[in-house]
Amino acid sequence: MTGVPLRRLRAASIAVAMSLIVTACGGGGGDEDSSGSSGGAGGGDTGATITMWTRAATQFASQRLVNAYNAAHKNKVKLTVIPTDNYQPRIAAAAGARQLPDVFAADVIYVPNYTSQGLFADITDRINQLPFKNSLAQSHMKLGTHEGKMYTLPHTLDLSVLFWNKELYEKAGLDPEKGPKTLREFARHATTIQERLGGDGKIHGTFFGGNCPGCYVFTFWPSVWAAGGQVMNQDGTQAMLDRPPMIDVFKIWRGLFENGVVGPAAKTEGGPTWTGVFPKGTIGVMPMPSTTLGMMPKDMDIGVTPIPGPDGGESTFVGGDSIGVSATAKNPDAAWHFISWSVSDAAQVEVVAKNKDIVSRTDLASNKYSAGDPRVVLINNLVAKGVTPFAPKFGQTYNDPQGPWLRLARDAMFGNAANLPADNANVNKSLQQQ
Repeated sequence: MTGVPLRRLRAASIAVAMSLIVTACGGGGGDEDSSGSSGGAGGGDTGATITMWTRAATQFASQRLVNAYNAAHKNKVKLTVIPTDNYQPRIAAAAGARQLPDVFAADVIYVPNYTSQGLFADITDRINQLPFKNSLAQSHMKLGTHEGKMYTLPHTLDLSVLFWNKELYEKAGLDPEKGPKTLREFARHATTIQERLGGDGKIHGTFFGGNCPGCYVFTFWPSVWAAGGQVMNQDGTQAMLDRPPMIDVFKIWRGLFENGVVGPAAKTEGGPTWTGVFPKGTIGVMPMPSTTLGMMPKDMDIGVTPIPGPDGGESTFVGGDSIGVSATAKNPDAAWHFISWSVSDAAQVEVVAKNKDIVSRTDLASNKYSAGDPRVVLINNLVAKGVTPFAPKFGQTYNDPQGPWLRLARDAMFGNAANLPADNANVNKSLQQQ
């Protein structure tokens, strides 16, 4: 999550009272450095210092890439990590003062806001020269494209998937090697675990973040997409949350909660600790951020499968961060040299895949590091099937704990589901706010 590991995100208004003169990076050269990345005009590796900002949520992944780049190049990236909740206001203030760094990463959900306000430089020509252009995570590339021009590359990816505890499956008499293929089957598996193992109140069939707006987005929306439905129109101004298949998804999950299959703390779980429940070994099957796979206990036998729709299909929310050259970069050639290297074979395999993170390129889904773990290959392959939703007012509508989406989701899950049409209308008001 966003990402979507998904934390509660505050909606920060991006008010940049200025008109940036976009300093395009140009379309230059095909020089290659020792790692095989396109270096841009003049190669780009000239010993320059490249300033970069990232939010704390992606600090470690960013730092690994920076360390590897600095060790192999004359250029040096100076990374500044900013608390996630302060990141958007900090970007807005820096843009207004024309003090953005050479490179900055951003939650992919907010990239359209930045591109439309001219905070990133146009790197269309340079991206078009990348031989693996069409293999870059397309959901990220879509949100980094504005009026036909491309401004960002994928930086870090996080996908929503289902995890199941094979030990609990076996104890409950379920096949530990077969995860659920439909959301209804997911509900049956969770219910079976609850009925057969949950007598002492310690083990529960499933869990979710019931008071966390971003958690709902990250884990419920993929079931809508898997069923062939949509949650919004293409320009992100009209919600479709009061109709099937969204209604069907809510009904299945609400039934699980009402029948005591869900851990009782789910109703008040606001986000900070929702991913910490499954690793304790007390939850049978649960939607989770893919990035948590590498953080699970080493002795825990875990299965991974795509999030299905009510009757089948599969999808995922492709969260994470995208990265671009700022419109006022002092070293645009060196900045491009770094971000293009970050999606090269060397970086994606020897830094990203080696750490069991999700690669940003679909052509590298199966590589020498992922090949040993079919779960990682599955997650990497899901990138091509996933969705990153677009809405100019996404933050205030869907991520703000005071926003209309959380009110809608809680009505559907715990309150009066008859309020859905009115709740959906309030979501629309927020999406359409000028």
